[in-house]
Amino acid sequence: MMTNPWHSVNPGSEVPNIVNAIIEIPKGCRAKYELDKESGLLKLDRVLYSSVYYPANYGFIPQSYCDDHDPLDILVLSQIECVPMCIIEAKVIGVMQMIDGGEADDKIIAVAANDMSVNYINDISELPPHFIDEMRHFFEEYKKLEKKTVVVEEFQNKVKAEEIIVKSFEDYRKIFKQS
Repeated sequence: MMTNPWHSVNPGSEVPNIVNAIIEIPKGCRAKYELDKESGLLKLDRVLYSSVYYPANYGFIPQSYCDDHDPLDILVLSQIECVPMCIIEAKVIGVMQMIDGGEADDKIIAVAANDMSVNYINDISELPPHFIDEMRHFFEEYKKLEKKTVVVEEFQNKVKAEEIIVKSFEDYRKIFKQS
């Protein structure tokens, strides 16, 4: 029987500072892959309707749960594109808070802990302002041609991101570990 990475992968030994991120979508990709919650396999949800590309490796934090009934999303900055279903040790540096289809949909922002080109970054305030603008632009635009609205509210620091991660683990335990 196949295990589901959402439930079977350890979120890490240094949470919430460093988490294991499971990558669904490589940086620079137009395919919207996502974990099939039932099988644990990766499925192609759609090819993005807009001519935009994911600005960072994109995935989720295992054993987390959010208001959108999915695991907590994470963007992992690295100089490389990571293959889907790769586990990356990700150092948390901030969070992008957004509303997608009327629901809160936070995106944790992290750097690959084992990538010397980015792992010196400790807080989102250290990122180039233009990169923040690129992330905002991507998420505000990528669903427009689907006639869907995404509102990026604000980018917040590492402390706020870690609070969101801790709450997502608490919510996961309430939903999946009640027995």
